[in-house]
Amino acid sequence: MSAGSASVLVVGEALVDLTRTPDGTTAAHPGGSPMNVAVGLARLDVATTLAAQVGDDEHGDLIRDHVDASDVDLRSLPPHHPDTSTALATLDGDGVATYSFDLVWDPDEMPAVDAFGLVHVGSIAAALEPGADRVETLVRAAIDAGIPVSIDPNVRLDITPDLDAVRDRIEALIRHATYVKLSDDDARVLWPEVDLAEIAHVLLDHGPRLVALTRGDQGAIMSTTTATTSERPPSIAVVDTIGAGDSFQSAMLAGLVRWGWLGRDDLDVADLERLLRVAVTASASTCSRPGADPPTARDLAGLLR
Repeated sequence: MSAGSASVLVVGEALVDLTRTPDGTTAAHPGGSPMNVAVGLARLDVATTLAAQVGDDEHGDLIRDHVDASDVDLRSLPPHHPDTSTALATLDGDGVATYSFDLVWDPDEMPAVDAFGLVHVGSIAAALEPGADRVETLVRAAIDAGIPVSIDPNVRLDITPDLDAVRDRIEALIRHATYVKLSDDDARVLWPEVDLAEIAHVLLDHGPRLVALTRGDQGAIMSTTTATTSERPPSIAVVDTIGAGDSFQSAMLAGLVRWGWLGRDDLDVADLERLLRVAVTASASTCSRPGADPPTARDLAGLLR
């Protein structure tokens, strides 16, 4: 990657994934979709700031060490809580995770957006009150300032069970978003009446310039109003799927930043193919390792070769 140098602000939850395997073994890994995206971006040589709430406990130390190791600028949002949020990820025999959460999201202050070239939001932080109101205000400020916005709904109904309220919030954010990435599971939950083959075009009609739909081991589809393409993942041995979608997101955004494509609305099929291949390969790389462990720029370059 080359050229672009815009910095990215990622806003949302940073927590610790307590991963429980089928044999009952539990291990702690730093996690949370926004934090995973921030780490993924930084490992791909994009200057990244993560705005999150992190406690003063051992789990908070684990998160701070993790983001520091990838050169993410962590800004801990007030009010400060003593305990860091956690997610229990229980793996089935195929390495697929289901989650339960113990978290709070109530920031009363957000960073100014002026210093950034891109803002990414999503997941629990975009739907869980009272912090979701702050996220929406931040997104509006970014759009007013001419700063592109990325969103990944990453729906968690076990945390925010009011589907109508979640859908309203996500649709409001999508109307402001420049880039939307969502999984096929998210699409089925949020808009069950829309055929998956049509979901990208339905969302594009609401204003985004680019929509990416991930489909697990079937790969992903990436669309603009004038072009669309699909890509299947490389063949790998799956360890688990934790953070796979976040690695896709960070690689997609890193491509847009590093190739100087932010804000462009003229990406053609060849551009989308290049961007999608990078994102799908990054996602597959994460599936080949335990926990949310996105590739570095060197790792990704090697895989793409």
